[in-house]
Amino acid sequence: MNKVQIKLTVLFDGMFWVGIFEKISDGKLEVAKITFGKEPNEMQIYNYVLYNYRFLHFSSPINADI
Repeated sequence: MNKVQIKLTVLFDGMFWVGIFEKISDGKLEVAKITFGKEPNEMQIYNYVLYNYRFLHFSSPINADI
């Protein structure tokens, strides 16, 4: 069975609140970045993941040293 790990980090980049998605599958790392603008609350983050995750454009995979 293929194991997939996904991590979301929300941080302030100096101008905007952004989210960094990291996805590791089959030893390969892919990342995607989104911009929230103002500080999101937990419900806004949850709704974003629930309704928009499938539309994220991840980077090309690279080898991940776990």
